[in-house]
Amino acid sequence: MPSGYRKVLFLKLAEQGSTVLAFETLHRAVARVGRENVYFLVFEENRFVVDLLGLVPRENVFTVETKSAWSMVTSCLVRLFEIRRLKLDACVDLEFFSRSTAVIAWLTGAKIRAGFHASFGGPYRGDLFTHRVGFNANQHTSRVFGSLLEALDSGTACSPASEGSVLVMVDIPRFMPTSEECDEMRAQLLEFGVGIHGTIVLLNANAGDLLPLRKWSGDNYVSVARRLLDQFPECFVVFTGSPGEETETAVLVGRVASPRCFSLAGRTTLRELVTLYTLADVLVTNDSGPAHFAALTEIEVVVLFGPETPVLFAANTPRNHVLWAGLACSPCVNAFNNRQTACRNNLCMQSISVGQVFNSVSRIYEKRQIRVA
Repeated sequence: MPSGYRKVLFLKLAEQGSTVLAFETLHRAVARVGRENVYFLVFEENRFVVDLLGLVPRENVFTVETKSAWSMVTSCLVRLFEIRRLKLDACVDLEFFSRSTAVIAWLTGAKIRAGFHASFGGPYRGDLFTHRVGFNANQHTSRVFGSLLEALDSGTACSPASEGSVLVMVDIPRFMPTSEECDEMRAQLLEFGVGIHGTIVLLNANAGDLLPLRKWSGDNYVSVARRLLDQFPECFVVFTGSPGEETETAVLVGRVASPRCFSLAGRTTLRELVTLYTLADVLVTNDSGPAHFAALTEIEVVVLFGPETPVLFAANTPRNHVLWAGLACSPCVNAFNNRQTACRNNLCMQSISVGQVFNSVSRIYEKRQIRVA
């Protein structure tokens, strides 16, 4: 290694979808220093994604509890004590502009620390990184993550995100559930009348999203569900979501009022949800974690973008189908403004019509059925 580092820790506590976009960067680190020398620090509920990528050994993944503020602080300190005993050479902070992770990176004791830096304006992260990488808001997130790793070999204290470098695209792994996991999910689907040859369209209405501007109206999801059920008599429509979205999702299903429409919101773990993706045909979701988890399977995904841009955040897969109005005011949230905006009326999402989504899903669904036949 030209820069002399052997052990490297990646720091990405939150945003599970972004972790998937960091796959190429993790792959390159493994190729450089060996799988046994790559470590990861993540929130406990998000480690599933790290394990799913299959690059970092399970014993090299450190988790921080989030049950309460106290448990978060204490478990983070315990993890830092364990990490410091590793005598790391380098730490790569994959968070965009979180000040807390900049401090955590410094506390790991790693001699070399790379993180994003806003040269002109934007959130200030101090001087805790030895390699401050200028965040490039004009490149895809996967490439920007790669620039952090490149900075470790640059030998300079403050580096731009290199536009000339070529990020070698690596196929992300396919999630392969066990036969037992598939059987358990099929049994759950059978409770609602979905046989082994039943076809499924998943709708992730995202009722409890942390960024409300990304929401597409529940009324729209209900309309899409009804049109799909009318158009395809053999199709089942399944709403998905987190436990916190269970109640609101149940209301949407009740409004669809069809025996071929039901909700699994709050009834699956993350692993079970991704197993469900392997059994379904199409997923409709806003720009959120599920869109990236689904990229690890063969399911076709229709992703609705609004306040953020697919140019930077869409999954790099041909099975990803983006709908984006591209209004003059969009995107309005980004890393530089900590995803804060004065907008309170998401016209960007409202501009995506029920007809657009229905037509997109129908076209994909019909082609998929032809391929299966």
